[in-house]
Amino acid sequence: MKKLTIMVIALAMLVAFTGMAMADTGINQVPETQGIVTSTNIEALGTVTETDSIVWLLGYPDLGVPPLEDDGVYYVMSYTEGTIADQGLVSYVKGQSLDTANKVAGTFNFDTSKVVEFVGLDTGRMLSSENMVLDGASNGIEPSTTVFICPFAAAATGDGVPSFCNIIEVGSDVDVTLASLTTAADERHVMASADPAVAVDYSIKMTGFGDIPAMGSADAYINAHIQEARVGTDDEDDVTKAEDVAYSEMSTAAGDITLFQKVMGYDSKITGPLPRLNPT
Repeated sequence: MKKLTIMVIALAMLVAFTGMAMADTGINQVPETQGIVTSTNIEALGTVTETDSIVWLLGYPDLGVPPLEDDGVYYVMSYTEGTIADQGLVSYVKGQSLDTANKVAGTFNFDTSKVVEFVGLDTGRMLSSENMVLDGASNGIEPSTTVFICPFAAAATGDGVPSFCNIIEVGSDVDVTLASLTTAADERHVMASADPAVAVDYSIKMTGFGDIPAMGSADAYINAHIQEARVGTDDEDDVTKAEDVAYSEMSTAAGDITLFQKVMGYDSKITGPLPRLNPT
């Protein structure tokens, strides 16, 4: 049988949701902050499993019950990983950190990366999946000098920040008998001001060893639903949805895979000034 070789390369697949109508503000930390850091390093012949689950809810002024109050902001972040490498030679290395404190540009609330090498014996097989979701919503924020660090940028927001409801999902699935797999994910949504921008990043790279390709299947995906409003007129407090963006993308490969690589990113921030629904 003729050998099947599939190469999928998706470099810098960047989804950047920015602009005058964008209003993903992020959210301020609570007074007490927490940090969780873990490191995993396994070398084994046999079976290795890893199961991670994180669900983080943060609200202002509190978690409350929908509908959101005026000036209310609500974020939900979740991450899961499930890996089982059975009947094979396994190397698994992973680092992971969660920090609930305010972040600045270039730093993240959640950050994780792993490198897994697997060579199956006889019926050996590795299944590995990751999924990360960030969901943010607000009923609108009144004008405030605390939206931005720079007072001139804050003034430019004028009428405050309108309502938004944005959700982003990224992840991957791998089913192989032989592969070298690398993944990385990070996200930021807790910040003292809107300056750093809300961000989600995910990348995956899978190869074989030397001239031997990876064997099996892999997929990686990004899904986003962006809903943004504009502020009302001078005489009205109405808020109307002004933008609705639905984005979905998936890449797959199966067979003898020389290279499977995909990089995805999401960035959402207030750039101001914010135009009115009916400018006067």
